[in-house]
Amino acid sequence: MSKIDDAQKILKELGLPAAQQNEISAYTLLALCGIKPRDGWSKATRASLKVSKGIMAFCKDVYKKEYAPNTRETFRRQVLHQFVQARIADYNPDNPSLPVNSPNAHYAITSEALEAIKTFGTKAWKEEVERFKSEVGELSKKYLKERKQTLIPVKLSNGKTLKLSAGKHNVVQAAIVQDFAARFAQGSEVLYLGDTANKDLYIDKKKLKELGIPIDEHSKLPDVVLYDEKKNWLFLIEAVTSHGPVSPKRVIELEELLKDCKVGKVYVSAFPDFAEFKKHSTNIAWETEVWVVDFPEHMIHFNGDRFMGPR
Repeated sequence: MSKIDDAQKILKELGLPAAQQNEISAYTLLALCGIKPRDGWSKATRASLKVSKGIMAFCKDVYKKEYAPNTRETFRRQVLHQFVQARIADYNPDNPSLPVNSPNAHYAITSEALEAIKTFGTKAWKEEVERFKSEVGELSKKYLKERKQTLIPVKLSNGKTLKLSAGKHNVVQAAIVQDFAARFAQGSEVLYLGDTANKDLYIDKKKLKELGIPIDEHSKLPDVVLYDEKKNWLFLIEAVTSHGPVSPKRVIELEELLKDCKVGKVYVSAFPDFAEFKKHSTNIAWETEVWVVDFPEHMIHFNGDRFMGPR
């Protein structure tokens, strides 16, 4: 049997769905185990690999199987995601707190799967398969618990607690809701809160509609939208880490988006620290506000003639 046939049989017997017993899944397993065409499965090893420069490069260099660059998402969504769920692979084992869209995302064969795979072709294989299957349920629960511990809890004014995925961007968003709102938007309510893993993590469709704010899939709302009903102010806040601040271009986009919203609008760029603020300072629109997580008691006003408020 070829190594591809071997890998497909391994995946089948370890309980992977039919969709993850195909050729691309087999190549992925071979890469994660570091198995070359003439290697015995007892030589399987565990190393962390990125998708493009690790798994896809292994396929090309070792098996002369070249995949197009845009196949990266196929590996990630149709193979590796299921491998992680089935406890065949670990996601970001070297740094579990990496954000979902990090360019440093990586995968490794799990120790439990590796222990079984190394016995493939021997008398111990069937016993190891049964051991893996019997243990993986408990390991799945443990894995999910560990992943949940990396989530960032955010408590809304209505008492509801949301869980944002890990990452610097979401740390800033959590601080906006918990720290900025408490100091500069007291009594406001969250109408919209995005997430790097879930664009519309929280959305108050009813209130947004009442205020004349479009909420279809084409609406490019800021990261956080707060509404102060008493003042009739709308806080439109961008959490700035990888993406830009409230720039002149962004103000024009938002003014067009919110042309039917008659509420007073306050534009805010929120930064994790002054270093990030300095990177973007020349691109911040006048008549907007800046807030820095590291100095939560202070605001920087790009208004010139007055302090915070809608124009």
